[in-house]
Amino acid sequence: MSHPLFHDDLADLTVSVSELMIATADGGDEALDQAVPEVLRLLRQRLGMDVVFVSEFVDGQRVFRFVDRSPDAPPLAVGDGNPLEESFCQRIVDGRLPEAIPDVSALPPSLGLPPIPFTVGAHLSTPIVLSDGSVYGTLCCFSRRPDDDLRQQDLSTLRLCARLVARKMELARSEPATWQDTAPAPD
Repeated sequence: MSHPLFHDDLADLTVSVSELMIATADGGDEALDQAVPEVLRLLRQRLGMDVVFVSEFVDGQRVFRFVDRSPDAPPLAVGDGNPLEESFCQRIVDGRLPEAIPDVSALPPSLGLPPIPFTVGAHLSTPIVLSDGSVYGTLCCFSRRPDDDLRQQDLSTLRLCARLVARKMELARSEPATWQDTAPAPD
């Protein structure tokens, strides 16, 4: 399968993320509330994934704070969650799984993967690290089919987006906000 992310698309996404990072420098910016959903939408589309989400780690749970998905993707929703230890997220943060997995089915059974109620083919995930060094959660995306064309550049793009999300989360924590109650509509 050829990867849908071409050089020009990556450049466009990088510019969009950079512009949104600059916009988040002013906590009062009206566009701030749309920064994360817009980045997630662009990221999902450019990487050719079915789902992209921001999770927060709260009291041993993984809670979805932002979700962008294709219309026929698994039904993940803002506010849903599950035990952190039953997630890929925890395994990636603590190093038991790599951040980029082109084919989840090719992972050895000895890794003890958590049960997943739907098919996951390709998976990319990176920790969202706040300025104090603490891990807020993860930025993840996946498709139902494997993607052997995932590259280091795709993971680098995901990490750039995770920095934007970290900045957004810190701004949201410093001001009264309702960011946890918002979710973009599937396109």
